[in-house]
Amino acid sequence: MFDQFLSYVDGLAFSQFIRENEMAFPWIESVHVLAVAIVIGSIFIVDARLIGFRSYRQNASGVISELLPYTWTAFALAVLTGAMMFCSDAVRYGNNQLFQAKVIALALAGANMGIFHATEFRRIANWDIVLTPPSGARVAGISSIAIWTAVVFLGRWIAFE
Repeated sequence: MFDQFLSYVDGLAFSQFIRENEMAFPWIESVHVLAVAIVIGSIFIVDARLIGFRSYRQNASGVISELLPYTWTAFALAVLTGAMMFCSDAVRYGNNQLFQAKVIALALAGANMGIFHATEFRRIANWDIVLTPPSGARVAGISSIAIWTAVVFLGRWIAFE
């Protein structure tokens, strides 16, 4: 069933356009890389604060609220362009173990964020201005850096499998 879906996506006119137009994929990939850079950069700034690095004149909630709109906008663009690249060769990407690992890593990043927001973020008023956040926030920050680093490496290696 999954293979049928991949074949269907692969056969779409949109997918064929991306494959056959020599400029489409490089432009899509370039926008994807820029969007991922913004996502990773903004997340790493928040993660650094969660680990305990002091942000210039800002508490943890200020850093998070200031960067969140940029993170989500760039993430949406990265998902859109990533989906477009996937469509260009859905069968190959869908069966690529590195691509599958990247999707799992993205799910782990989402779970890590969800756990953080359901736990330590709810109590942020208690530790917002403290230089050393609670251990749960630090674990979330370190885990986030590790997971997002894996996402970047896996995404880069997909092209070489």
